Amino acid sequence: MKTSQKAAIALGGVAVLGGVAWFAVVQMNKGVVTVQTAKVAKMDTLISQVTASGEIKPTTYTNITAQGFGRITDILVKEGDRIKKGDRLLLQENVQASADVQAQAAAINSNESGVQAAGASYKAAQAELAQQEANLEKAKLDYDRGQSLFKDGLIPKQDFDQRKTAYDAAVAAAESSKAHVQAQKAQLEQMRSQLEQSRAVLVRTKDVLQKTTYVSPINGIVSYLPARVGEYVVPGIQNSTGSFLMTLSDMSIVTSEVKVDETDIVNVRNGQIADVTIDAIPGKIFKGTVTEIGSQAVLRSSGLATTQTTTSNQEAKDFKVLVTLENPPENLRPGLSTTAKIKTAEKKDVVAIPIQALAMRSRKDLEAAAKEAGKDGNVTLAAAPPVSSGDPRKEEVQGVFVVNGKRASFRPVETGISGVTDIEIAKGLQPDDEIVVGSYKALRTLKPDAPIKVDNSPPKKVEEKDKD
Repeated sequence: MKTSQKAAIALGGVAVLGGVAWFAVVQMNKGVVTVQTAKVAKMDTLISQVTASGEIKPTTYTNITAQGFGRITDILVKEGDRIKKGDRLLLQENVQASADVQAQAAAINSNESGVQAAGASYKAAQAELAQQEANLEKAKLDYDRGQSLFKDGLIPKQDFDQRKTAYDAAVAAAESSKAHVQAQKAQLEQMRSQLEQSRAVLVRTKDVLQKTTYVSPINGIVSYLPARVGEYVVPGIQNSTGSFLMTLSDMSIVTSEVKVDETDIVNVRNGQIADVTIDAIPGKIFKGTVTEIGSQAVLRSSGLATTQTTTSNQEAKDFKVLVTLENPPENLRPGLSTTAKIKTAEKKDVVAIPIQALAMRSRKDLEAAAKEAGKDGNVTLAAAPPVSSGDPRKEEVQGVFVVNGKRASFRPVETGISGVTDIEIAKGLQPDDEIVVGSYKALRTLKPDAPIKVDNSPPKKVEEKDKD
């Protein structure tokens, strides 16, 4: 046999052996999943928090609207100005209002003169009544004396008749004076009522005049000023609001109004501490406290309360939460975007794992894996079936994959509070247990008691090709 033939036969044998070895390796690695693992450890502190975004809002603010008809003649402030309670803000034309006040003041002066005249007439009527009553008393005495003298025959009947006539006339004159006094008193009361009415009208006209000068009801800043000099404004009528002039905000007590997802609101309580960041002030964290929690859900898309909609839907909902800042900076403005991280729970010395290590598997898959593993003498741990009205085999069980030799056993766990990246394990794991933490694709498809290959080497960096 030639040397070349021997070499060919040798090479063929090597190729066959290589193929057999490759096939054996492939069969051995068939179904093996490459995973990353980590040891279960205790954390000194685990903080659970809710993150929500919103905007800066003052606790106290007021919208200034038109108080009467007219044209704006002057605006005494500009947006961003700091103002105090009582400071003048805006002037509205007041020609007619001033004329009404002057006319009403003149009417009051006239009514006061009328009251004085009526008072004098009343006093004169009282004096006249007193005189007539004195005359009546004198006439009565003469009449009584005449009756005695006429009975004794000492005076003639003519003299007696004259005394009687004088007495009757005095009675009539006294009654007339009394009526005159009553009339003068009524006229005096009427003039006094007219005076009071005129004074009331003067108060109203002065109020109308005063409302042409707008003053600040609070301390704060002018946060919004859309009005312009020369614009005509109208007051609110029935259900229609008046012309909007400006917004004043008291920035001494500032809140971050955020919207918390409906799945997180159950963990938020008044008094919880929050870290607030403001987009306009990067790099700084402001401390705050939850002071108010909304009880009505609002639709995320429209911002309307669910009670304001007539149709039911499955749209995501939020709840309003107010976080009061402890030391707000002076340069804050309403409407600045903020993010609040509300601390809802904190635990010390807890067993925790990365959140991504948690997996959900159906009880049916766990039972099937347990039967399959039973052939090799391995049993996958599974929680006892819960009491349920539905099919318990369809229920999903929460757990983690624990490294058991070269396999990943599924172990149900009970969880506690969750942090940003880690979650508390209340039951099911012990420190130093090795669990599967990645990759995401492997955890999503990993089956209970599946063969695994541990590769905890750092991921290779993908080098970019040079561009031509």
